[in-house]
Amino acid sequence: MHRPPSHHSTAHDSTAHDSTAHDSTAGRRRAPRIVAALAALAVLAGCTAPGQARTLGSPQQLDAGNRDGTSTPVADPLYPAYGNPGIDVLHYGLALTWAPSTKTLTGTATLKLRVLRADQALRLDLSGPYTVTATTVDGAAAPGRVGGGKLIVDRAVTPGSTLTLEVRYQGTPAPVPMPSHRGDAEPLGLTVTADGGLWTMQEPYGASTWYPSNDQPSDKALYDISVTVPEGWEAVAGGTPGTVRGSTFTYSSDRPVATYLTTLAVGQYQQDRLAGPRDLPITLWTRPGVDDAMLPVLRKAPEQLRWLESRFGRYPFASAGVVVVPSDSAMETQQMVTVGGSLGKYPSALDAVMLHEYAHQWFGNTVGPSQWKDVWLNEGWATYAEALYTAERDNTGMEAWAKRARQRDAEARQELGPPGNPQADRFAEGNVYVCPALMLYELHKALGGPAFFALARAWVSQHAGTAQDRVAFTAFVNRQTGRDFTGLIDAWLDSPTTPA
Repeated sequence: MHRPPSHHSTAHDSTAHDSTAHDSTAGRRRAPRIVAALAALAVLAGCTAPGQARTLGSPQQLDAGNRDGTSTPVADPLYPAYGNPGIDVLHYGLALTWAPSTKTLTGTATLKLRVLRADQALRLDLSGPYTVTATTVDGAAAPGRVGGGKLIVDRAVTPGSTLTLEVRYQGTPAPVPMPSHRGDAEPLGLTVTADGGLWTMQEPYGASTWYPSNDQPSDKALYDISVTVPEGWEAVAGGTPGTVRGSTFTYSSDRPVATYLTTLAVGQYQQDRLAGPRDLPITLWTRPGVDDAMLPVLRKAPEQLRWLESRFGRYPFASAGVVVVPSDSAMETQQMVTVGGSLGKYPSALDAVMLHEYAHQWFGNTVGPSQWKDVWLNEGWATYAEALYTAERDNTGMEAWAKRARQRDAEARQELGPPGNPQADRFAEGNVYVCPALMLYELHKALGGPAFFALARAWVSQHAGTAQDRVAFTAFVNRQTGRDFTGLIDAWLDSPTTPA
């Protein structure tokens, strides 16, 4: 998720070396903080003016087979008002139209879902001043209403059934407060700009500010999104870009996506297209005359992805990209990272942020937490990757990073508590970044470079498309290494003070 500004240190890393990570203070829907940048700029494949018809790129075939969107939803103890563990959404089909002049979003959401528990109604998350104009279940009309952040459809459901819910709605989006004291904390969800644009960052929740959703991290689903905007405007969403027809933009995700990792931005953008590893399509969306200073860093995406691939395995999706929005933060939204334009003032830090957010495509997106108390699973890995990257970039050692990180760790534990038990009103603050990154540093030292990076690659490949928890991670580490690291993991996640 996006994260607050922070310093970082670094160290040199190699797949056969014991170097390690960078530390950070807090992160939320993810704006990594590192000052890092490596290597040459990628080749710019093209720049297209706003509003011009074009094909944005065809999906790349990945090695792994497609999944069907099946998940095992669980109730989230930190934010129990969001999500419904009684249903598993398999697929979201979103057909959206945005009218900047009236600031009206009109949508048809078609959800394919499995029923896991009997209920007298279908219950999903949908917040904001929306009017539901029609709802159907398997084609038959069913009364639906919105209130208290929920969409309730009067249709009794039984376990084992698979249903198709269609919801037609319209209204003006309104974000919800973020439960955090971070310096870059902003309201969550779809935000309307003064000139009629749209953007969103929504970790830990906020997808439900623009479409009916099971807004919890454990329920991943596949997506097809189309967004119609006036001529001269651009619509950007997560997933693999499809063909633009007139002023309708299409995107699809054939790998499971958690709701907080979806994104939407509407504005007057220019598009840069790059070629990444194995000709991976990378699309940069920036605002002409506003974000130009960011482009030299953003165009490093191919090199950054190659750096990550050399350590953590093949990039897991069919495309990559960045969309710049009027924010102070950044977020690892799946396949299309969302970055605040204010970060462009600090090129070295932006370089680190981008590496951090791209690292999340492996850690957090491909495999993420089933409950928000385990957000350290996302942020620890991304922070450590960021530290390794900046260490190599700046030719510094991990020992210096670890010394500074331990001091920040001590401060974070004193103020916020240990990372394994985060406070609900202090989401994604410093303890869930630096503390677990130090835990991974200790694992790296204990295992050595080759075994550590083999562990990281196996964690992602063996759990791709799923949501996991601390118990599963600890069992995996012990099984993968043939050693018992339970005590080390527990100490770093639970101790009120920095472990020795």
